[in-house]
Amino acid sequence: MLEPHWILLIMLGVFVVCAMLLKVPTGLSLIAASMVGALAGGEGLPLRHLVEGAFTYIDPILIIASAMVFMASLEQSGALGSISRGLLVHLHSRPALLVVGLTVFIMFPGMITGQSTATVLTTGAIAAPVLSACGIPRPKVAAIIAMSAIYGMIAPPISLPTMIMGSGVDMPFTGFDIPLLIATMPLAIGVNLGLARRYLKNIDMEAVLGDLDENHATRHGWRLYLPIVLVALLLIGIRLVPFLAANLGIALVFLIGAAVGTRTGRRFNLFSAARRSIRQALPVMGILVGVGTFIQVMTLVGIRGMLVVTALGLPSLWKYAGVAVMMPLFGAVSAYGSASVLGVPFLLSFLGQDEIVVGSALSLFAGLGDLMPPTALAGMFAAQIVGEPNYFRVLKHTAVPAVITALWAIGMIILANPLAKIIPG
Repeated sequence: MLEPHWILLIMLGVFVVCAMLLKVPTGLSLIAASMVGALAGGEGLPLRHLVEGAFTYIDPILIIASAMVFMASLEQSGALGSISRGLLVHLHSRPALLVVGLTVFIMFPGMITGQSTATVLTTGAIAAPVLSACGIPRPKVAAIIAMSAIYGMIAPPISLPTMIMGSGVDMPFTGFDIPLLIATMPLAIGVNLGLARRYLKNIDMEAVLGDLDENHATRHGWRLYLPIVLVALLLIGIRLVPFLAANLGIALVFLIGAAVGTRTGRRFNLFSAARRSIRQALPVMGILVGVGTFIQVMTLVGIRGMLVVTALGLPSLWKYAGVAVMMPLFGAVSAYGSASVLGVPFLLSFLGQDEIVVGSALSLFAGLGDLMPPTALAGMFAAQIVGEPNYFRVLKHTAVPAVITALWAIGMIILANPLAKIIPG
């Protein structure tokens, strides 16, 4: 049997060949790499471990699927377009506040699905004309959307990278809401205002209103936003009320909200909307299946233990440098894979510091993987929706925000214990 570090290199090599050269979907590439790794490790083709690994992240997969259906419901009912229009109408004379409002608006799908691509393709696409109307150049509009999508992926209440790290160390996903808000909201607002500050001006409303959906709020009133309010109340309820926690899951909450959305605004066929949204989410769900098998085989052949021991043995200074470089680079493969493969060992290496604050900070490093070429999913999709043919022009504007994000995360790790003492609950 080969040494674990050689097996890891073989697995990564197989993944690169399949995903980059042969253009095999990322999830299938991870499964192929897992099978080769098991063979290299002398385990043959361990079907039990491959199947068990494929179901490791079944809960996040169900959450993604149901949340995407909920987002499709909000989009089809007209709620998302009406929110964007309302922000423009009420804040057009205060463009700085408009940018803040649009930042939270863009982040919203990521906050409930845990994925950046869904954010870029939904609220990012809706907000792009409004940001362009502020006079912001296309590459910077795409950079604002990409950074908002990444921060939304990390923000509560879902934060899949944080969930994945927690499951790797048997840490329940409770008490993360405020630390994740500290990790994301100040950065999201500060970074986007920094990107937009030179271009903020009064907006020609008539020019941009034509690019937005009609105002369904005028026709349907407060009912249009009832699904959002209902889902928010139920998500709070399953955290506070034992009866709801025992009988409702996050996935079911989103499906309830999607069903209610069919009767609160513009009428649409929920089945058709769900089918389209699930098709859009399939690549991400496939990645989670592949990541699960990849991690299972890494554990089986000793790679995961090697990584944990290596991370625990790093000197403090190198530990911070390692996490700031390795997790984003591995995140180019998959932010979720980075959270599991490297996030778990690094989380264990910071024992003695509050694990909830540290886990929240590490999720920022994993999220930055969506800006790493050659995949750079957040930057690539953001460039597409603004019509920018060269996504490297977008990534150029995300470089400084990425460095600021990494420094913010390192600061949170260093100050984890003092932060934990002042965070309620």
